[in-house]
Amino acid sequence: MLELIVTLVITVSSVLMLGYWFRYSCLLILSAETTRDYAADIATANQLSFLQVQAELREQQPADLNRLQASLDRDLAVVTYLIQNASGQGEWGIEARMLKLNYRLMSTWCSVSQRFSPEAGRRALDEMSMIVSHFANSLGEQASAGAAA
Repeated sequence: MLELIVTLVITVSSVLMLGYWFRYSCLLILSAETTRDYAADIATANQLSFLQVQAELREQQPADLNRLQASLDRDLAVVTYLIQNASGQGEWGIEARMLKLNYRLMSTWCSVSQRFSPEAGRRALDEMSMIVSHFANSLGEQASAGAAA
């Protein structure tokens, strides 16, 4: 019986530590700044709305979170398509895959939490918009590097 309890404690603590590492790594990736931010240029050129979503979330007024989430989902699909076709590579790096997984987790968390806590839904949407912004900036860096070559 004692072995079972110890095994359970070790397993649960390992899963919790993995989750903590994953969240910390994603937030660390998102906090890294580049020399030039291309996100606004990419948003304007491709009619993306993640900048408006970020502004709406910071206004502290009641917002339609479902509409904002749908807008971010559309933006992510567009940016993902552009990155795959601009770079010519079907494979994503580990950081990009982690951020895509984090986006899906935050999307699920937003859908669940907004019913109970609109503020938690807003925080999840803000992180989702940061992920889309990160991908848009990566697209701008790729385009800039391609133009310089």
